[in-house]
Amino acid sequence: MARRADSISNSMKCVFPARSINEGFARMAVAAFVAQLDPPVSVLSDLKTAVSEAVTNCIVHAYRDVDSKADCPIYITAICTAGGLLRITVKDKGKGIPDVALARTPLYTTDAEGERSGMGFTVMESFTDRLRVRSAVGKGTTVVLEKQVGR
Repeated sequence: MARRADSISNSMKCVFPARSINEGFARMAVAAFVAQLDPPVSVLSDLKTAVSEAVTNCIVHAYRDVDSKADCPIYITAICTAGGLLRITVKDKGKGIPDVALARTPLYTTDAEGERSGMGFTVMESFTDRLRVRSAVGKGTTVVLEKQVGR
């Protein structure tokens, strides 16, 4: 949460189905929200990539065994504070991650076919100031990305 001295100046919420076509929508929705902070293009690009990785994880891993992804929600919230802190939360109600520490290990993947590199969390972490991951098996995962964008 934002510290009391650093109040929330704006926020957004978005919910959409876990379909791969919506990954681009998520990137653009967050980019449009972040634009109010007038970030450098490189920071905006980094944040779009981090959001893309988080949403892709929901689509590919959280809802892996679900036939109709249209019935699988992804929730994004974003807040910016008066002090220029941006906090983006990406949440799913999928199968959850049994071992978050292991999942955050670079090159670790559960993709038996080898189509995934196992670098999603590493990319998210490298493009933000802080990354938090909370997960419960059978209940879903919440990824929180934080970046100081303004002031």
